[in-house]
Amino acid sequence: MNDRDLVDYAKSLDCIHCGLCLNTCPTYRLTGAESSSPRGRVHLMRSVAEGTLVVDRDFTEEMDFCLLCRHCESVCPSGVRFGELMEHTRSGLESRRRRSFASRLTRWIGFRVILPHRFVLRTAAAVARAAQTTGALAVASRVGGEHGRALARAPRVPPREERELLPSSTPADDPRAGVVGVLQGCVMPELLGRVNRATVDVLAAVGFESRIPPAHVCCGSLHAHNGDLAGARDLARRTIAEFERALSDAPEAVVVVNSAGCGSHMKEYGHLLAQDPAWAERARRFAARVKDVSEFLASPANRERLESRIQAAGSTANTTESCRATWDDPCHLCHGQRIRREPRTLLDMVPALERVEMADAEACCGSAGIYSLARPTDAAAVLEPKLDSLRASGARLLVTGNPGCHLQWDAGVRAAGMDVRVAHVVEVLAEALRGESSSPG
Repeated sequence: MNDRDLVDYAKSLDCIHCGLCLNTCPTYRLTGAESSSPRGRVHLMRSVAEGTLVVDRDFTEEMDFCLLCRHCESVCPSGVRFGELMEHTRSGLESRRRRSFASRLTRWIGFRVILPHRFVLRTAAAVARAAQTTGALAVASRVGGEHGRALARAPRVPPREERELLPSSTPADDPRAGVVGVLQGCVMPELLGRVNRATVDVLAAVGFESRIPPAHVCCGSLHAHNGDLAGARDLARRTIAEFERALSDAPEAVVVVNSAGCGSHMKEYGHLLAQDPAWAERARRFAARVKDVSEFLASPANRERLESRIQAAGSTANTTESCRATWDDPCHLCHGQRIRREPRTLLDMVPALERVEMADAEACCGSAGIYSLARPTDAAAVLEPKLDSLRASGARLLVTGNPGCHLQWDAGVRAAGMDVRVAHVVEVLAEALRGESSSPG
């Protein structure tokens, strides 16, 4: 592959260099450097494609520095598909860059051994849990440098009983409205299993049976965002096949996703597999069935059923404690899927919540998949102004809709000593259906 093949030149020409993207970009905000902005990165890509710039360490660093939050896409008047440009370039760089043996081994273990295999994921979670409870992780985090900071901010692994997988089917409450597929995810059961349980509980309350493909593990979103498009395509095919099998008696059923990053990626399967004649049409049809859980629950019929159940639960609840809450938009929900109103609508159904808007709620929190692990110092710097906005809001409950954001916020408020609970929107809804308070503690 030569340098020009690293860039999707036709897409790069959509950028008119107007600069509206600059102040939406978290890395530009950190550095003030043009090369660290979306406009600057597109210019670098175009220069490579035109042969006026060689691919060197500086170019590669700028491509890696990007969080791929896609905030620039929401403000771009020319409709530049920056996410696709970046994934294309990162994929090309992976095929030609000379990573160290340790880096290649780490990526291979992470993307090809751990994420696609449930047994390995569960084993890794058990080992991490043991390292955390024995203090071994705390000792290892003192090694210093980026690796030590990454270990110090590693998400807490819950006890084994909280890491149980969902059954292949969770029945609906009466009256039954239909059946849906539910993405269980790769890391979600190991770190946020309670969110998955809340998801199927809320779906049952509005009348839907949840089907979980037992053999499915990973959708491939982390692979695509980090330059492994071949791995992403392979996992996309597996995802489609497993859900088709689980929903063989309901071929038009919606596939509900409670992870904004995964949902955004799965909605783009049609693009990802467009050049595969055997899968292109299947991918397009499947992508059209994917809905974020907030998008699905906020549809008129589902919203009406959910609101009725919450009101009934509230009338018999023993608590009247209210809680000030704020919603933080996951990047791949608001910028990738253009979903903003729906989660706020759902939170406004909960009588005990006083929802307030947080300043710059659509700005990136710094999680960005594995970015917070690979570049913890940069990720923490991106989160810092968000923590200031959270303090100013006075909220004691921070609600989000993506596991990476959830874990990033949890680590941030913990490190800052803030008395704030971080929760997924379906957790809040599940608690409301049980007549429970969502306040911290």
